[in-house]
Amino acid sequence: MAKKYVLKLDAHERMEFERVVSKGKAAARKIQRARALLMCDQGPEGPGWTDERIAEAYGCTTRCLEKWRKQAVELGPFSLMERKASLQPFISSKLDGEKEARLVALACSQPPAGRARWTLRLLADRLVELEVVDAISHETVRRALKKIALSRGAR
Repeated sequence: MAKKYVLKLDAHERMEFERVVSKGKAAARKIQRARALLMCDQGPEGPGWTDERIAEAYGCTTRCLEKWRKQAVELGPFSLMERKASLQPFISSKLDGEKEARLVALACSQPPAGRARWTLRLLADRLVELEVVDAISHETVRRALKKIALSRGAR
């Protein structure tokens, strides 16, 4: 079957990828992609290996190689060397340092009357009652307490 996206590297691109491979000081992801693209090269200097042979040699799938080749043809071969920007915006935590301190103080205090200990849901509800946060889930409380416990060396 004929390849839909045929990669032909020019001398400059080939030299840059060979530099990345030979230097060995780049991320493993970059080195793997550079090696694979060098073998995909159908130009006059390229070996033009088959996808199956490249996949076996460099530990990736043929589908992955197809995607890499498509991206290299459409966006340029150097686009594979950079990470894509995240499509999801960064969401800050509802609990900053001061709010986490209030959570820890609350968790270390006496539990409500009729209770033997604090539950995550009780802590979340109490944080809302005390107007520390507008709304918070018990999962967020769990993650915050786990993070605090791990940072103190407890397991």
